[in-house]
Amino acid sequence: MAGLLLSILMASMDNTIVATAMGTIVADLGDMEKFIWVTSAYMVAEMAGMPIFGKLSDMYGRKKFFLFGMILFLFGSILCGTAQTIEQLSVYRAIQGVGGGALIPITFTIIFDIFPPEKRGKMTGLFGAVFGLSSIFGPLLGAYITDYISWHWVFYINLPLGITAFLLILVNYKESLEHKKQNIDWLGAFTLVGAVICLMFALELGGNKYDWNSVQILSLFAGFAVLIIIFLFAERKASDPIISYDMFKNRLFASSTLVGLFYGIAFIVASVYIPIFIQGVSGGTATNSGLILLPMMLGVVVSSQVGAISAVKLGYRNVMSVFALIFAAGMYLLSTIDGDTSRTVITIYMIIVGLGTGASFSVLSMAAIHHIAPSNRGSANSTISFVRQLGMTVGITIFGIIQRNDFSDKMAEAFGGNDKMAPGTASIDDPRAILSQELRSHIPVPVLNKITDALAGSIAQAFAWALIPAVLVVVFVFMLTNDKLTMKQGNKESSHVQ
Repeated sequence: MAGLLLSILMASMDNTIVATAMGTIVADLGDMEKFIWVTSAYMVAEMAGMPIFGKLSDMYGRKKFFLFGMILFLFGSILCGTAQTIEQLSVYRAIQGVGGGALIPITFTIIFDIFPPEKRGKMTGLFGAVFGLSSIFGPLLGAYITDYISWHWVFYINLPLGITAFLLILVNYKESLEHKKQNIDWLGAFTLVGAVICLMFALELGGNKYDWNSVQILSLFAGFAVLIIIFLFAERKASDPIISYDMFKNRLFASSTLVGLFYGIAFIVASVYIPIFIQGVSGGTATNSGLILLPMMLGVVVSSQVGAISAVKLGYRNVMSVFALIFAAGMYLLSTIDGDTSRTVITIYMIIVGLGTGASFSVLSMAAIHHIAPSNRGSANSTISFVRQLGMTVGITIFGIIQRNDFSDKMAEAFGGNDKMAPGTASIDDPRAILSQELRSHIPVPVLNKITDALAGSIAQAFAWALIPAVLVVVFVFMLTNDKLTMKQGNKESSHVQ
């Protein structure tokens, strides 16, 4: 248990550390138009690993693939610490992501393997709480390292945690479940990941580096369409598909997965853009931008525990409907921020978003595999993780485009198309001028105000569009059934349906 908890601590803390340090990383490496790649590269690679490792863990056991994922994650962390360009960092984050594709879904699957139903609510809530706590310590630790040492070292913090977790699992985890031989659906895996990559680059490069009607962008969209069609046929024909259609015939699994998708799309926007808002608009340091995530993550910790325990007593739908409404309200409030919004107000908004989000990590994981046999839990858990990650990847790409284009439009309007803020200063699109305190101090106040207003407005615009998936969370959460976990005599699992 200690090894599993440390693994969740490390994997989730890594995401918040990077989010906290992103402003400083961009200020150091440049290429603000590519900073989304650092996040999306990790997510795409993690998605590639999730269904494959989930299937392999069902076939050959959880332990060996968990340990392999840990090794790959730590190797990627070391490489990230040596990155000298934003392109290098994106590639190294992809290596990390493949390892992460094994760690998170297999960890939650092991919980359901070793704990009986009546204990899963508390244990899933505990792991959700650790996820939230790691998101608290991550920003603090990442901000301190970024401000006082170097952002390169935010990746090296994974090493002591990962090595300790590796040794604990290696020595103490003894698998007792029988595993069955299955065929790996390689065609399905490659076509799905390829389709996601084509879509991501089409959205990222379209209207930016290439025109939307250019051969390059049209080819990427065509590639996405062809690959997704092949994937759908491959999954229908495969004897052991990566994403089984049969699982989606289960209403509870299908609805949990769908709600997780829209949660991922909306929540990633808050995680990425609030630190940028604080550092770029308020002029804070990495520490300031990291601290602003604390209220949200405290809310995640509380609602993760409360949601998991409540779901055992009240049922999945009753619990998630309340938290979904809280989440939608929080996202709406974030869409109202501007350059004059106080730190206190933003803090309140973030707490609301965190409270609305935390339960989704614990309750949806419980609900998704409620009726799934032990031999298929790895695949089921990796599928819901994959779909949520898909939402986050596509979400951050789409909302990154919205924010970037809106920022460019507002800057052009503010400066009349002039690409200089003032004689002798950097370009208005230079992230060093926007995010670096040292360079900000050399910008005339009237000019700086125009820049921060444009940045604040573009981030608020991204939050406004993120209301669409937030509302869809509320709509689809009512598709959940109100099942509860109970126990039959003979220690056999059953469900109680209301």
